[in-house]
Amino acid sequence: MKTCIFGGTFDPPHIGHLLIAQTVFESENFERLIFVPANISPAKKNGDSSSPNERSKMLEIALINNPNFEISDLEIKREGISYTIDTIREFVDDLKLDKDELFFLMGSDTLKSFHTWKDPEEILNLCNIIVAIRPGFTPSDIPQWVLDNVRFANIPRFEVSSTNIRRRWREGKTIRYMVTKEVWEYIDEKDLY
Repeated sequence: MKTCIFGGTFDPPHIGHLLIAQTVFESENFERLIFVPANISPAKKNGDSSSPNERSKMLEIALINNPNFEISDLEIKREGISYTIDTIREFVDDLKLDKDELFFLMGSDTLKSFHTWKDPEEILNLCNIIVAIRPGFTPSDIPQWVLDNVRFANIPRFEVSSTNIRRRWREGKTIRYMVTKEVWEYIDEKDLY
């Protein structure tokens, strides 16, 4: 079963995440796309984020009524810092997926640090990496061995980021059209950020 994993903190999950996921799902003919919210991101260990359960709940709300998308809480259940290689290994072992069937979707901003991740070569050996290009991306700082082993998705570019959404919310500015109405209501109800 051709499967794509989309990992991240999703704090909050926004329209950009959804549009990228839907576009990649369709263009790559995936049978399923699985969002995997990190328990604790290695890049964001300072704890300045919503709880894993709140982020997972926002994803559930954002993905409602889309039968192509699933959510896996395996990183949250595993606890501790969420390393992509551990997640990829679990998918390979549990679902018996080989490299031709397993893909990992990331943004080009994330690709810049990919070579510093835990076991990046093994990640490339176990799955295919698809990169959604973010505005302002230039590959000049990325090692050639990484660039040679990833595929760039031809998708629309969006100027939406979770960091900007949290900042706007704290400043009392609108986040309308950046997140779904239901996620906005959840953020407001739970007094996040």
